[in-house]
Amino acid sequence: MKSTRRVFLKNSALGAAGTLIIPTILPSSVFGSSAPSNRINIAVIGCGRQSVNPNIPQLLASEHANLVGVCDVDSWRLANAVKQVNNEYSKQKGTTYNGCKGYADYHDVMRNKDIDAVMISLPDFWHVPMAIEAARAGKHVSLEKPISTCIGHGRKLVEAIKKHKIITRNDSEFRTLPKFSRAVELVRNGRIGKLQRIYVGVPAELNGAALPPQPNMPIPEGLNYDMWLGPAWEVPYTEKRVHANKAYGRPGWMRVSDYCNGMISNWGAHLMGIAQWGNNTEYTGPVTVEGAGDFDKGLWNTLSRFEIKYQYASGVELLFKIERPYVRFEGTEGWVEVEYPDKLTASSQAILDSKIGPNEMQIRDLPSDKDDFLLAIKANKPSLEPLETAHRTISMCQLGLISVKTGAKLTWDPEKEEIIGDNAATALLDIPIREKYFKF
Repeated sequence: MKSTRRVFLKNSALGAAGTLIIPTILPSSVFGSSAPSNRINIAVIGCGRQSVNPNIPQLLASEHANLVGVCDVDSWRLANAVKQVNNEYSKQKGTTYNGCKGYADYHDVMRNKDIDAVMISLPDFWHVPMAIEAARAGKHVSLEKPISTCIGHGRKLVEAIKKHKIITRNDSEFRTLPKFSRAVELVRNGRIGKLQRIYVGVPAELNGAALPPQPNMPIPEGLNYDMWLGPAWEVPYTEKRVHANKAYGRPGWMRVSDYCNGMISNWGAHLMGIAQWGNNTEYTGPVTVEGAGDFDKGLWNTLSRFEIKYQYASGVELLFKIERPYVRFEGTEGWVEVEYPDKLTASSQAILDSKIGPNEMQIRDLPSDKDDFLLAIKANKPSLEPLETAHRTISMCQLGLISVKTGAKLTWDPEKEEIIGDNAATALLDIPIREKYFKF
């Protein structure tokens, strides 16, 4: 079988610990046959809208995956996911298939030694605890972005990954979008000269205006609300705090600061990650952060506006705000801008038409984010976006959030991951958790 993983990077940079950021060419012999015995047995934990489309369909379409289990605390969503998987595999096999098992308790997934890997698609505040549980169980992890809700939790996750030696992937497709990877290729190969400034924008909230406080409501039948809360503190149920009952719309928890950071991290995970990649700072971060913004009030209380300025030790500046989904790189000899999903522009056509030489960093024919994860497991090599790099990306978003909250300009030590000389800001690097279901 011909290899689909053709990533040519002659001058790939190394991470702080000497880890290759982007794998080299993998021979087709690594992949083996697409028979079930040569596929990665994977379970999806969390069966909300992000799982039913796109995560589960992408895994079902992959010749490298055998989707053997799904898990959710909402029985309606769980039953739908089991049906979705079994129906699709029945179509593919031309016979009735009932091999996908539904799990109401994630502990049972972790105990199943036949499961090699997990795709975690839970609310953000569950990401780190669930990924650490998977690492402890020896399972490889593809983790929905943003990977954490605070820097302290993200660092604990990275340490667990190193300890248990698992393969990881930040589940963001942006690096494999051709226009985004091409923009990075041009910047990293000096086509705009020396990089000086980066602009990053994210869209405003996508599910309407903020909500005032909501009435307490009965917990729907079939929802294990206490386990849904998990590491978060116990509070009364109201639908707009969680997700719509028996529906897949954009969930309310994405606007509640107890469970997420809001759009600064939700889309920041994608676009700040591209900025970090283009700046060749995937394993480090800025040295100063200064931001301003406004928060919604009520149940939905995440940032509604922000503008944040970052400075790297190299002198490169990064400006981040709510605007539109794009990344713009400006250098001494021109600029390149890429806007989601596929608009690439530059200061000259010559930059866009530039050929990348054989001794330069080349990015070609990248697999999808899901296949990248699965192929990395087979090859026992890092994925295109390991969770260490995702942690550094989200740390930038979270530092910006801390600066907005405190109104202070932060001085950051990216090697020690410490805020210097500001106790109030330092206190926001970590978030206490309820330890009923998980302990660090």
